Amino acid sequence: MNWEQLLSLKRQGDTSKRLRIEQDDTRLGFEVDYDRIIFSAAFRSLQDKTQVIPLSKTDFVHTRLTHSLEVSVVGRSLGRLVGKKIIDKYPHLKEVHGYHMNDFGAIVAAASLAHDIGNPPFGHSGEKAIGEYFSIGKGKQYKDQLSNKEWQDLIDFEGNANGFSVLTASRPGIEGGLRISYATLGAFMKYPKESLPKKPTKNIADKKYGFFQTDKKFFEHVAKDMGMIPNKSGSDIGFERHPLAYLVEAADDICYTIIDFEDGINLGLVSEDFALEYLIKLVKDSIDTSKYKTLETKEDRISYLRALAIGSLINDAVKVFVDNEEAILNGKFPYALTDKSKYKAQMDDIIKISVNNIYQSREVIEKEIVGYQIIQTLLDKFITAFNNNFNGTASNYDKLILKLLPERHHLEKENLYERLLHICHYISLLTDGNALELFDTINGKKKD
Repeated sequence: MNWEQLLSLKRQGDTSKRLRIEQDDTRLGFEVDYDRIIFSAAFRSLQDKTQVIPLSKTDFVHTRLTHSLEVSVVGRSLGRLVGKKIIDKYPHLKEVHGYHMNDFGAIVAAASLAHDIGNPPFGHSGEKAIGEYFSIGKGKQYKDQLSNKEWQDLIDFEGNANGFSVLTASRPGIEGGLRISYATLGAFMKYPKESLPKKPTKNIADKKYGFFQTDKKFFEHVAKDMGMIPNKSGSDIGFERHPLAYLVEAADDICYTIIDFEDGINLGLVSEDFALEYLIKLVKDSIDTSKYKTLETKEDRISYLRALAIGSLINDAVKVFVDNEEAILNGKFPYALTDKSKYKAQMDDIIKISVNNIYQSREVIEKEIVGYQIIQTLLDKFITAFNNNFNGTASNYDKLILKLLPERHHLEKENLYERLLHICHYISLLTDGNALELFDTINGKKKD
């Protein structure tokens, strides 16, 4: 792979290249990506979607929106720091093509901003609830009518693939979705493969999948246009990662490791003693002990350690990327950057504490159980009504259910797979609160 191709400003529908040297620096295309994402309805819905604690009213707790904003800030720093090194190493990128180090930051920030845009309500349990509706629930009846890959898309419903669809899928009058630049889409593609074969290698890029069968053609076009390296054979589609996808992943890894831990401490799920024990290991080279001793509240002490820890992890991730840049460009780096971090053991320790004390806390478990019930009920009601309407067998109840669908989701879908995926997509875009309200309405519990 080469950086000139990878830093593509091209957008869906373009018939010619967009040259960086001809760009208006006051309205740079990569920054337009960020703007389009942040003004989208799908992004706004993240303000009422779970990060860790579902349906929580606690001020401390992060939502998907605050998490995504924080990941984008970390991603921008990672991108700029790496961009400076890349421009220094390949000066023709600036001298001939007009690229700047801030371009890398803008691309990674935009992709990071969108990294959770396809995630359903109620956290990762939302993905599992959709998948299990098909694998062991009422949706199992559709298996024999779908191809193996279509079925795998549904039983392993994946927020990353759904996010690619949010960013790129056309609908009447809106061609190409948000029309994001190919470079930002490439950085967004953490798992550039289809749902089968499932985990065919230990390569980090094969851990999950990154697009639904409906989006395969365009996904493949984007990857090939940027010169991403194919790594599957026959009829299977898969590629080595766009290099900047490693930075998006690192930004997410850094934020959820440190900030979820901070949430747990502020909620009292993790003791401050644990925070000191584990965070100090990350910041021992940068902490100003005299300043730290002046901080009187737990919240201020943890906030200070959190900021230093994120700084340490950013600098380390940049070093790992730069040291392995040639292997990454050649598709020979099958790891996450944090896997090769000098702080990996410390990050693993923090994640282990978070799993035991936060992710498996009673509050989280209780709310995830509620989320399962809500999502599977909504899927069943809307899929049944949507299919019956297509087949001309809709009852009056089915017609009433379909009236709850927003106008933009009233689309004709001739193919069963597309109908099932369409309803999954609709449910996935609901906020936690929207989903609960719909559930109460359908169950006759809606309050005045």
